[in-house]
Amino acid sequence: MAKKSSKERIHKPVVTPESLTFFEKYINNPSPTGFEWQGQRMWLDYLKPYVDDTYIDNYGTAVGVINPKAKYRVVIEAHADEISWFVNYITKDGLIYVIRNGGSDHQIAPSKRVNIHTDKGIVKAVFGWPAIHTRSNEKEETPTLKNIFLDCGCTSKEEVEALGIHVGSVVTYEDEFMILNDRYYVGRALDNRAGGFMIAEVARLLKEHKKKLPFGLYIVNSVQEEIGLRGAEMIADYIKPHVAIITDVTHDTQTPMINKVTQGDLACGKGPVVSYAPAVQINLNRQLIEVAQKNNIPFQRQASSRYTGTDTDAFAYSNGGVPSALISLPLRYMHTTVEMIHKEDVDNVIRLIYEMVLSLQDGQDFRTFNK
Repeated sequence: MAKKSSKERIHKPVVTPESLTFFEKYINNPSPTGFEWQGQRMWLDYLKPYVDDTYIDNYGTAVGVINPKAKYRVVIEAHADEISWFVNYITKDGLIYVIRNGGSDHQIAPSKRVNIHTDKGIVKAVFGWPAIHTRSNEKEETPTLKNIFLDCGCTSKEEVEALGIHVGSVVTYEDEFMILNDRYYVGRALDNRAGGFMIAEVARLLKEHKKKLPFGLYIVNSVQEEIGLRGAEMIADYIKPHVAIITDVTHDTQTPMINKVTQGDLACGKGPVVSYAPAVQINLNRQLIEVAQKNNIPFQRQASSRYTGTDTDAFAYSNGGVPSALISLPLRYMHTTVEMIHKEDVDNVIRLIYEMVLSLQDGQDFRTFNK
């Protein structure tokens, strides 16, 4: 019998209806950098049935552990935080100016609905912008950090403050999860709570398939990646892993205004992305590719130059050097409220991490470079 072509390949979903319900709830829950605690509790509650132990560090990085007493430690990791804004200045007329918390895009802000997080609860607001009618005879201004502002329906600074809003209050977008054309998951913060979801699914599969690992597996959902890989730095120092496999998102480069010469040729729906970078340990990466090929998991390749810009860099250069690899999920419209990922890519990233974990040995040494 002839083999089926890649186009004819029958896709068997890894994500279950039950886990998809969690994914939607998890994405809709805000987890801005520095304020991830509620999402971390939600994630740990989902993970607990599949691991032997859980804990949260001083800054909110959440960890589930399989075989916590094992001497050899393997990490699979994603980051939990999403981009957001901080209240920076409140005018006497009750308008609010903001600064970034992470890589928030000022150009998409006008007309967006937001949630301002206060000790009194959520306060609704919008990013205002002058109507087109009022700009017709004037030089067009583009959105910048100096001219975008929030309107929460107040007419004075005192009224704003009475709602519990103050300088330093964090602001997140309101947009929620959806499925587009039965093909894409769409929402804010898929960068990178999709990663947190996928590593939790790996733990679920290990439990459901009754796999016994010869090492300790640490399922890590780090905080503060969006401001410089800070959560990963802290937890890498605490766990002191022997191997780290990181998952994050990367750019789908098939949409307009993206230069493939500089950004590479990557596409949603064509599989996980394997990266080449100084922080990616060459022999671990070779094994990752061999695992993908052996298990017929489609994958793409990306060159990341000097650094990956992901938590891979933090783990790789910790503790005297930790063999690390990066598995990326192609994503459209990064750092917007309509980030898009392909359902089959999510399944295949889960499959690749799962099979890679099963391929590792207790005490495996990746230092030999004479392959």
